[in-house]
Amino acid sequence: MFLSPQTDNQRFKTWLSQQPTICAIASSKIHYDFKVVWHPFFLNPSAPTEGVPKKEFYRSKFGSRADQMHSRMTEVFKNVGLEYNMSGLTGNSMDSHRLIHFAGQQDLGKQHDLVEELFIGYFTQGKYIGDRQFLVESANKVGVGGAAEFLQNPDNGRKEVHEEIKKYSANISGVPFYTINGKYQLSGGQPPEAFLRAFSAAAADST
Repeated sequence: MFLSPQTDNQRFKTWLSQQPTICAIASSKIHYDFKVVWHPFFLNPSAPTEGVPKKEFYRSKFGSRADQMHSRMTEVFKNVGLEYNMSGLTGNSMDSHRLIHFAGQQDLGKQHDLVEELFIGYFTQGKYIGDRQFLVESANKVGVGGAAEFLQNPDNGRKEVHEEIKKYSANISGVPFYTINGKYQLSGGQPPEAFLRAFSAAAADST
C-alpha cells in the first residue's frame, strides 16, 4: 500500500444521476487517501415524481438498445459480486439530491456512505430513488441525522441543488463524470486502472 504526498489535499469530485461509480472509487481508496464530493446532475429533469417502471422507461427511451444495456450492466455488477436488478421504479431524483446535499453539510464521509446505500438499493434491490421511506432509512443507516424532518419540507435543499447544478454541471452532458483536484477529468464508465492513472498524475503534481 502507498499514499500520495499531501493526500489530505486530494479532492475527488463526482457528478451523479444515481449511476454506479462506487466500485471504481473504492479501488482507488486502496492506494490513495482523498475526499469525495458528490454533485447533482439531472438526466431527465422532467421525470415524474411518482415514478415509472424501469423496464418500460428504458425501452421507451433506448428501444432495442435497452436489452444490450441490461446485459452490459448485469455483467459489470456480476464482476464485482453484485446482482443487477431491473425491477422497481425510476423517476424524479430531486429528493435524493436534496438529501445528499444535506448529508454533505454534516460530513463528506457520511455523504459518500449515503450515496453508496442509495446505489445499492436502487441498482440491486429494486428500490425507488424517489421513495421517501427508502431515503430516510438509508440516511439513518449511515448516521445522517434529521433526514426525515429535512425532507418533509420540499423547499429544503432545492435551491442549493439548483445552484450546484448551475455552478458545477453547466458544461457536463452526461454522467458519471469525475474531476480530481480540479484538473484531471474522467467521464463515462471507466475501469479502476483509469482512476489510478489519474490519481498518480495528481499525486505527481503535489510533489
